[in-house]
Amino acid sequence: MLKHANFLLERRDGLRMCRSDKCSFFFFFLSQGVAVQSRRRVAFWFRRESGVWSWCSRLFATVATAVMNRESFAAGERLVSPAYVRQGCEARRSHEHLIRLLLEKGKCPENGWDESTLELFLHELAIMDSNNFLGNCGVGEREGRVASALVARRHYRFIHGIGRSGDISAVQPKAAGSSLLNKITNSLVLDIIKLAGVHTAANCFVVPMATGMSLTLCFLTLRHKRPKAKYIIWPRIDQKSCFKSMITAGFEPVVIENVLEGDELRTDLKTVEAKVQELGPDYILCIHSTTSCFAPRVPDRLEELAVICANYGIPHIVNNAYGVQSSKCMHLIQQGARVGRIDAFVQSLDKNFMVPVGGAIIAGFNDSFIQEISKMYPGRASASPSLDVLITLLSLGSNGYKKLLKERKEMFSYLSNQIKKLSEAYNERLLHTPHNPISLAMTLKTLDEHHDEAVTQLGSMLFTRQVSGARVVPLGSVQTVSGYTFRGFMSHTNNYPCAYLNAASAIGMKMQDVDLFIKRLDKCLKAVRKEQSKESDDNYDKTEDVDIEEMALKPDNVLLDTYQDASS
Repeated sequence: MLKHANFLLERRDGLRMCRSDKCSFFFFFLSQGVAVQSRRRVAFWFRRESGVWSWCSRLFATVATAVMNRESFAAGERLVSPAYVRQGCEARRSHEHLIRLLLEKGKCPENGWDESTLELFLHELAIMDSNNFLGNCGVGEREGRVASALVARRHYRFIHGIGRSGDISAVQPKAAGSSLLNKITNSLVLDIIKLAGVHTAANCFVVPMATGMSLTLCFLTLRHKRPKAKYIIWPRIDQKSCFKSMITAGFEPVVIENVLEGDELRTDLKTVEAKVQELGPDYILCIHSTTSCFAPRVPDRLEELAVICANYGIPHIVNNAYGVQSSKCMHLIQQGARVGRIDAFVQSLDKNFMVPVGGAIIAGFNDSFIQEISKMYPGRASASPSLDVLITLLSLGSNGYKKLLKERKEMFSYLSNQIKKLSEAYNERLLHTPHNPISLAMTLKTLDEHHDEAVTQLGSMLFTRQVSGARVVPLGSVQTVSGYTFRGFMSHTNNYPCAYLNAASAIGMKMQDVDLFIKRLDKCLKAVRKEQSKESDDNYDKTEDVDIEEMALKPDNVLLDTYQDASS
């Protein structure tokens, strides 16, 4: 009977059985001498998909692997010494053991996998998709056809994507492997979110859009719950995508200016609550708050905002773009949900997990609301972001990711100390922003006092010397975004007291990155000072001048810096 079951699986006749027969076939197959662990492996992913019988039929192949492998190895013993075959069988079993544990627990393994285990796992999943069936005959408009073999290999032959037309988290009957990949990825990401500090998160899913569009998806989901709503209350942060996410969703942002406390820009809670009372809770879609941000702005007062939302019955969406890497940001979200209301929080994949741009995680504390958001996504979606983060997390393991988080904290302290030393050497200072755990800011008062263009010139010099990520913020910048005019744009307020330079300690930063940045910043500051001295001193000796543009643009200088840093 078991051979007959395997024969049906190989020919996929199970897909054409009636519903009751499929059910019987499923339980018959599980009842045949398959290990308890393997039965659990399927049941773990099957329990929520009991109505999708065609998908389940293909998933039987995973359970059958152990049986069919034994038959294959037994046949191999007729060609090679049984001792050697058994040794090879044991080696394969060690890979399969890791895969079984992943499917059983649905959590990130403590220790990262090697590439051979990863590729075996991805190959096993890929061959469960219909486009990789040996005898598949596709006559539809979307059958996983790919013209370039290179493109197919780039995606590990996962061509069908994830989700269905009505739900990005739904299972595809013709793509069991891709569907399983999607479920596992979401489960692993949820495990990492809990590990990072949001212990009571109930559900999450990876969406193949960056943070801004993912926020838009959350706002559109809330629209159906709050048909009268026209406004989104938004404590100001000068970042275009989060602002445009509200405009794209069709709502009017109500910008709340930040208040200056010392050097820090903090949430104006009194104005937020006054606006809620002025506009009326029913006409407010949500409060849109922020955790990760550029200094001197600091994370919003999430706990207090969450209490306001709970008191007035207003949803609360948090932009947690690169906050997963910060225990402080994650603690704010956890505490906000504990004392008040947070409906969803959105974070970027590339900024937190070092994968290519194009994905985000939408997470929350109410399972049904997160499912509603996933059902709002129209159509199927690319599996690339899910595949990238799955490979990354399995390669790192939870211990590897925790190590990266620890190193990031250490680099923040190191970067802070180095910038402080450099700033004091130029009569500047490191802004005191203890509530910002990722970004730092150094004043540029002496540059701004002597030359209006010196601040922006410094930014250009850093960029041409291949320093990326540093932001130079001049005074008085004006920017119009989607019809709204922001004074003092990039500084998160209309009138910050001084110009400044930003640098951030993000996940993956190394000590050599900090050292090279400080070295190049030092050279650029010296060059700017010399140029200022030249303009103010008529007797300046031109033969001793160092031309700024030449120094900034000359590629040999950049390559020499890099070489010297690598060899030191």
